[in-house]
Amino acid sequence: MDVAQLVRDVTGLDVAAVKERTGGQLSSVYEVTTSAAPLIVKVYAPDWRWKQSKEVHVYDLLAHHLQEAIPKVVHVADGITILTKLDGVPLSELDPPDWRAMYAQLGALLQRIHTIEQPEYGYLTDRILDPLPTNTQYMQRQFTKKLAEFDQLGGDKTLSIKIAQHVDDHQHIFADNTAPSLCHNDFHEGNILVDPQTWRVTGFIDVENAIAADPLIDLAKTIQYSIRGNPAKLDGLTDGYGPTPTDRIDLYRLYHSLELWDWFSSIGETTHLDSIAKDMSDLVAR
Repeated sequence: MDVAQLVRDVTGLDVAAVKERTGGQLSSVYEVTTSAAPLIVKVYAPDWRWKQSKEVHVYDLLAHHLQEAIPKVVHVADGITILTKLDGVPLSELDPPDWRAMYAQLGALLQRIHTIEQPEYGYLTDRILDPLPTNTQYMQRQFTKKLAEFDQLGGDKTLSIKIAQHVDDHQHIFADNTAPSLCHNDFHEGNILVDPQTWRVTGFIDVENAIAADPLIDLAKTIQYSIRGNPAKLDGLTDGYGPTPTDRIDLYRLYHSLELWDWFSSIGETTHLDSIAKDMSDLVAR
């Protein structure tokens, strides 16, 4: 595909350079330098074009609330999406002087995302797939599915039983959430863009994992994947978002660890399986 010519035809702009940023199973991503602002072109593999529809739908939901913090969709065609390029550097590549202040911005941004209400619980594409009316039903389904995968992939039987019992003993906590929200579901440092001169968060990207769920499941994933016990980051997240109930957060951290174990195991990545299993053991022992 001639990405430069595509951008010229769609925008009428002159193109100075095209640089491939990533190329993988889902899509190839190009950064295009134009006579105006730079653009991002995503070319989706045929089997993954439903992800394109999802991305466009979720950015549309976000645009009404966080227009300045997300890419703008410029053009959508069969298998091709053109987006504006957000300014900033991924937070994962930086070392801010004040992690608490940085995470306070992340917490405030997540809180704004979570004001976008959803009608039911479930996985998002351009709609909610297999929607469920309550958080309890949704999380029971998710844990059942992920535990079945854990068992099929050779996970420790004793740990599987302990997780199932722990969820059964604490499932009443899921009912504390009665209103599903849009959840980014991958709000980690690699997807957060920052201006390293001012240490201001400029926005976020990668909405391909978005779900309609309890907002705390989003916070829990950030805590489990990015904060990893760093007290300054955790205090900052709470500063920006507000207080949250630990019991529900811990149940969702358990879910995210189970989901991650299943994913790594399914692709043959065994390096972190033991440490993730220990995380799960620690969480069910609380």
